[in-house]
Amino acid sequence: MVMEIKIPEISVKEEEIKVLLAIKLFEEGLVSLGRAAEISGYSERTFSEILVRKGIPPIKYENINLEKGLNNV
Repeated sequence: MVMEIKIPEISVKEEEIKVLLAIKLFEEGLVSLGRAAEISGYSERTFSEILVRKGIPPIKYENINLEKGLNNV
């Protein structure tokens, strides 16, 4: 069985594609924030702001022992 998906013609600028790719790679944990910023063509700060506007936290808090972290503060 062959499935065919028709996508209407859209116009996407190269800069937008770079940002979307960088976001996806960052979300999947395949690249760091710094590397994602490089891919997007923006500074880390600007890329972080883009993530926040899209509801994506720029800092990953996975595998952090909160109690240990609070004791270190």
